[in-house]
Amino acid sequence: MFAALKRLRGAFALVYLFEAHDDLLIGAREGAPLAIGYGEGEMYLGSDALALAPFTDRVAYLEEGDWVVVTRAGAEVRDEAGRVVERRIQRSPVGSLLAEKGNYRHFMAKEIHEQPEVVGHTLAHYIDMASMRLRPFDWPADPKSLARVTIIGCGTAYMAGLVGKYWIERFARLPVETDVASEHRYRGAPVDRDGLTIVVSQSGETADTLASLKYVKAHGSKTIGVVNVPDSSIVRLTDAAAPTLAGPEIGVASTKAFTCQLAAMAALAVGLGRARGTIDEAQEAALIAEFIAAPGLIAEALRLEHETEKLARAIAHAHDVLYLGRGLGYPLALEGALKLKELSYIHAEGYAAGELKHGPIALIDPEMPVVVLAPRDAVFEKTVSNLQEVAARGGRIILIGEKRAAEEAAVEIEHFLPMPDVGPNSAPLVYAVPVQMLAYHTAVVMGKDADQPRNLAKSVTVE
Repeated sequence: MFAALKRLRGAFALVYLFEAHDDLLIGAREGAPLAIGYGEGEMYLGSDALALAPFTDRVAYLEEGDWVVVTRAGAEVRDEAGRVVERRIQRSPVGSLLAEKGNYRHFMAKEIHEQPEVVGHTLAHYIDMASMRLRPFDWPADPKSLARVTIIGCGTAYMAGLVGKYWIERFARLPVETDVASEHRYRGAPVDRDGLTIVVSQSGETADTLASLKYVKAHGSKTIGVVNVPDSSIVRLTDAAAPTLAGPEIGVASTKAFTCQLAAMAALAVGLGRARGTIDEAQEAALIAEFIAAPGLIAEALRLEHETEKLARAIAHAHDVLYLGRGLGYPLALEGALKLKELSYIHAEGYAAGELKHGPIALIDPEMPVVVLAPRDAVFEKTVSNLQEVAARGGRIILIGEKRAAEEAAVEIEHFLPMPDVGPNSAPLVYAVPVQMLAYHTAVVMGKDADQPRNLAKSVTVE
């Protein structure tokens, strides 16, 4: 077996079953996750703790190059050199947390409604609520000496990284490069030695993100993992962990994990600013006050569900949808378009609203819904100007903004979702909710499986 594994190339997680030996499994991993589940008189192999949760909460993770011989009595693990090694067995909290859908039709709906609670838990992990100060964070690199931060992720995690870019540049006055892991790993990107790379992943097992993490570590960068699954591969490989306390997320399209990633990124951004002296104690307290108000405002946004469901019936007939936003609204426009594509299979694009006249405006006609995200921030008036450009071309405007936004736009709006008043920095946490609900209800109206969209997997562990 050992000799055969040495001949394999590339990334794999393999499990061999033998017809003549019903008490034997052999597993091996290289570049893809594989975990051992320990039961009573029974053993399991699976991709991660979530996959094994229905059977056991006692899990050990194989490391790179490991292979294992499993029988009902136990497991013998060997490393890439063929030596017998011990891999720590740990209790996974996933099994106890893995709940039913309750009164919700889909796990995704349940997870959307869990966001006030889990975002609050995540913020409380980083913030001392009594003193309104951030808890100490063990930075793997000196924040004062940093010249640049790199943020890497895939899909929705990449969108969270884009929001993090805005926050870090605003609070810590550091240039930030945000990259999709599948591009970063192959383009030979230069890496700052002793720089800081933040990798974002719900599962902690995303293949491209893991490969990029190994690349930057090999070139000397210090690393932080913003991850939802404790003891995942990314958590074990990064120099510091910034956990997101979303709990198990069953729906393939990420919702609560995304907003918890935003909460963790906000704390890191404020922490970097404080450590670098670019914000003072009073500014830190003001930002913390704004962010800790977000869970309550998310709960208010959830009350728009009935209006969002009615809006979804109009969106369901569209062939194409355009999402527009400026500043922190731009990554949310990208995320809204991604969610609609994932769940309803309607073609959608997210654009920076200021780019509208540089091409996308040619698409606008009376058949195309245009979703405009307009929180009241420094670029609100510019967003309104872009909204008016859409109206002048006969576009179907769907405005998501604060209560006075529709009146100030002074144009005909087909649908308006009035959002609660929210601070200019914390808007992404709150405005994520209506774009999630819109995508979810559109999929439901169209008869799609909102929990398991076609062709998609929850954890992308292969290229």
